[in-house]
Amino acid sequence: MRIAVVGTTGSGKTTLAKALAVQLTLPYIELDALNWQAGWRDLSRTDPEEFIRRVTVAIAPEAWVLDGAYGLVRDLVWRRATHLIWLDYERRVIMYRVIFRSLVRATLRTEMWAGNRERWSHMLRPSHPIRWAWGTWRRRRRDFEERLQRDEYGHLVVLRLRRPREADELLRKLRQTSEPSALTGFRAAS
Repeated sequence: MRIAVVGTTGSGKTTLAKALAVQLTLPYIELDALNWQAGWRDLSRTDPEEFIRRVTVAIAPEAWVLDGAYGLVRDLVWRRATHLIWLDYERRVIMYRVIFRSLVRATLRTEMWAGNRERWSHMLRPSHPIRWAWGTWRRRRRDFEERLQRDEYGHLVVLRLRRPREADELLRKLRQTSEPSALTGFRAAS
């Protein structure tokens, strides 16, 4: 079982993917950890070949849970995945989460990847997650919908979760059954 958890910045991909990995006892892969280098160096932009190489190595095993949706490696990951969980929450939910998370990280100076920390001054940058989430929410939703219609992704078991409570329900169901097959049979309450 190879599960990709995707969604807009701030949707809770990492939280859900880590919980799924623990529950299903699968290795966890965080694309942000593969990408971000010291000094906020974005490997996907500064050395795309190295980023692709790292992701290719990470997704080679037969089982994993991965979070992230970098465009550079999206097709690579989706073709290899068996399941895709899309956290497709409303913009207000995303914005609340990404703003809260950013404020907490800046206040606590939380280390994220490769020694990088959130800084108050970063919030003014166009690339900051708050601005990124606002600016890409609609486009990403449309892009995911279009991509998932392609034949090349017909093999994926897709769970499109539209509310955080659906993610909670999915985890609850997995805890009750302890069977990975619960993913295949899960139906969001929509």
